[in-house]
Amino acid sequence: MARLWQKNYSLDSLMQSFTVRNDYILDRDLVLSDTVSSYAHAKGLEKIGILTESETALLRKGLEEIASLQKEGRFEIKAEDEDCHTAIEGYLTSCCGEVGKKIHTGRSRNDQVETALRVYMREGVLKIGEEACVFALELLSSARKYEMVPMPGRTHTQLAMPSSLGLWFSSFAAEILDEASHLLDVCRLIDQCPLGSAASYGVPLPLDREYTSSLLGFERVQKNVLYAANSRGKFEAIVLDACEYLTGTACKMAQDLVLFTLPELGYFSLPKELTTGSSIMPQKKNPDGLELVRSRSCMVSSASSLVKNIIRPLVSGYNRDFQDTKEPLMTGLKTSFEIIAIMARMVDGLEVHEDRLREGMRNEIFATDKVFDKVMAGGNFRDSYRNVGLNLEDVEKIDVDAALRKRTSLGAPGNLRLEDDLKRADELKAVFSQRLERLSAVYENLIPSVNSVLSW
Repeated sequence: MARLWQKNYSLDSLMQSFTVRNDYILDRDLVLSDTVSSYAHAKGLEKIGILTESETALLRKGLEEIASLQKEGRFEIKAEDEDCHTAIEGYLTSCCGEVGKKIHTGRSRNDQVETALRVYMREGVLKIGEEACVFALELLSSARKYEMVPMPGRTHTQLAMPSSLGLWFSSFAAEILDEASHLLDVCRLIDQCPLGSAASYGVPLPLDREYTSSLLGFERVQKNVLYAANSRGKFEAIVLDACEYLTGTACKMAQDLVLFTLPELGYFSLPKELTTGSSIMPQKKNPDGLELVRSRSCMVSSASSLVKNIIRPLVSGYNRDFQDTKEPLMTGLKTSFEIIAIMARMVDGLEVHEDRLREGMRNEIFATDKVFDKVMAGGNFRDSYRNVGLNLEDVEKIDVDAALRKRTSLGAPGNLRLEDDLKRADELKAVFSQRLERLSAVYENLIPSVNSVLSW
């Protein structure tokens, strides 16, 4: 099919390559988003008399064929198409004749692309949030199982005070749950439909934007058509920022596990099916997954920064720069999901070595406990601290289990109240799951064979 913007001249070949790059490859993951969005748009055109009922039905049949081909990996997007949107319109024109040429009435490629991306990232955020809750539940299951197992607490990476596995596991769970809650807030923000805003200024047609927004399951219309254009890139950056926080937490835990699975410490063993071997050293079981969690969390962070830097200098209205926000968004979302999913599997298969954890509780780790023993016996903190600090050779190992039980303030090892965290995790997961189920129903109502727009 000819380009959507076709003129009476041929585009320079370098300019063609420069403007398209790999968009037509990336767009394979946007095909289903565009099919549901295009059918909603067609229904909107039918509502105002641009399409007849039979024409809309014909377009729906064509869009269903595209969706089926896409699921089979057989829907073709060629470099000369530029993107999936041209390929989809070309297919509809081929199979539906003149009716296919009507589908673009009332929309620009700008709001068409933006709507498909908004549909894509809305589901992506919910799926990442649901997986984050799965991760948190794995962490809390381990926290409950090993709640009072001693673990050396560290500051500056050095031995510090007695701690527990329950505290360590549940600390990450609490952080993940806060970040999942933040994803819900982000989802509420981006749950605005830009369809019908066209190239930033609307069109001279009585489009019922609330109707098409409702068909696509959006909470509301993004009312101001210029803001709809100006929010492109900004909403993507907000989503990626939220993912950066989440993957940053996973990165910290990955680094902990790399350290704590060292043979010299041996607190844990990683599940062997999540380790790799060496091409030269036959004994190796390498923590490659954890190392890639570290590096790929940086990829999410750089995606967020890249999008913000692209949109920062732009004037109001559509600018082609927005095209280059698509790849970091799609890569960042998929990478975030994979990071959280692999970390959940790591925790599920983690082998705990309690004997090595107890061996790590060296005498010096009880120095602060000795200070507070003196305080409880009537001494003041400063003199007690000085006395212990000047006589560290007198610090002896004490009953670590008793030491943990004495830490009874809320959130300390002896009073974690894990049931509160488990309840919160279950409730949050239910919210994400319900919203995903609702979106699935929305898609199936538009294109029956589509229950998800994501390929991951």
